[in-house]
Amino acid sequence: MTGKGVPTSQRCGAAVVLLALLLVPRAFPASLSAQDPVDRGVRLGITYTPGMRPGMLVLGGPHRERLDSVRTIIQRDLEFSDRFEMIYLPGGDSLILGVGPAPDAGGSQTTAEVFVNYSLYAALGADYAVSVLEEYDSTLVVNLYDVAGEGVRTSVRIDTLEVHSSAFRMAAHRASDAIVRSATGEPGYAASRVLFVSRGRLYSVDSDGANTHVVSPADVETFSPAWAPDARRFAYTELTEDGWGSIVVQDWAAGRRSTVTPTTEYLNLSADFSPDGDIVVFSRGWDEGTQLFSYNLTQDCCLQRLTVGRLSDNLSPAFSPDGRRIAFESNRVGLAQIYIMSADGTDQELFAPYDYGVTGDSHSPAWSPDGLDLAFHRTVAGSPQIFVMDVRSRSVRQLTSAGRNEDPTWAPDGRHLAYKSSRTGAEQIWVIDIETGRVRQLTRLGQTRMPSWSPSITELNQP
Repeated sequence: MTGKGVPTSQRCGAAVVLLALLLVPRAFPASLSAQDPVDRGVRLGITYTPGMRPGMLVLGGPHRERLDSVRTIIQRDLEFSDRFEMIYLPGGDSLILGVGPAPDAGGSQTTAEVFVNYSLYAALGADYAVSVLEEYDSTLVVNLYDVAGEGVRTSVRIDTLEVHSSAFRMAAHRASDAIVRSATGEPGYAASRVLFVSRGRLYSVDSDGANTHVVSPADVETFSPAWAPDARRFAYTELTEDGWGSIVVQDWAAGRRSTVTPTTEYLNLSADFSPDGDIVVFSRGWDEGTQLFSYNLTQDCCLQRLTVGRLSDNLSPAFSPDGRRIAFESNRVGLAQIYIMSADGTDQELFAPYDYGVTGDSHSPAWSPDGLDLAFHRTVAGSPQIFVMDVRSRSVRQLTSAGRNEDPTWAPDGRHLAYKSSRTGAEQIWVIDIETGRVRQLTRLGQTRMPSWSPSITELNQP
């Protein structure tokens, strides 16, 4: 049995005007489609009608490093949102946007005049078009054009930042999310990060698979990371040489670390934060099994045991978005299954029983941001696969079938999941769109596992 990917042995027993006349079919570019295959395995309940998504065209323009960088990031983000039919033109660039100087009332040039050809964009099949322009004060402006309405739907400004900095990339990601919300009314997930473990080190990667770097100390072996709801902190287990482990909470920006639980006599793992960030719930293993505990971070006190049962393993606690319930896995009656209880440990009940003779044990529950779905992995024909359960009806559907797939974690949009997969042979983190079944590889390091997706990173909580 596993708990968020934790080995049993370590548990202590327990995403041109000349070309304008070419009407190009909407399709993913070859370079992207080759990297982002569609999982054609078993995806019960998933339906998708091609051509029903709005067409999106990212316009070219003056070629400068900052402009080109933002265009590239936004185009990739919109592609990975899985909410648009992206329109690409031959030659590696989208339609060139006409731009010229426009004097203000005093005669000085302070803004750029944009020549928007709505009839042309409509002929290309676009419902929306995006431009990235630079004003004369070096501020970047990202505009979303409504082709049918022939007007600007939304506009986002990006202040002058170092083009290669994380803050610059995150500002571009936030512009992408603003485009998604304005065009569809739904949240985006571009402005977010995923934590994962590779060979004992803790890494972070942006939602588009770029900007991968180590975030844990060099001399520390880590596993089971979890983001705090403010996206400014994260927790993980720090292992000792003798197999014990403590829960550590680390500040993203400053790197300050604080130990929540002792490092001796117990293996503390699989931490999760309450929605207000005050409480952390985790599993604690020792000779008599693994039980769930909670601890008040704000008050730095009040350790409370939530489960009981000698020689049983209770793992992977996950707070519901409203903070009232905790889902977890337990083998208290045999194979591990998904249970649920109140946040104080009362009213424990079996929540997602396996199908006898069809599926096996279940692990690593994760609530969707709206609390309407619960993801987990479950054994099918000897291999773990990703499942999603509708919380109200308790109907379950299988999302993956190729390779071994484990430890799902939700994107802030509630539509995408990241998970560990061996579908290509090596263990990597992949992302699946639960509406279309489209998958893409997120990481490129070896032996990656235990992903944790952050909440959206806004300007207010930018770490």
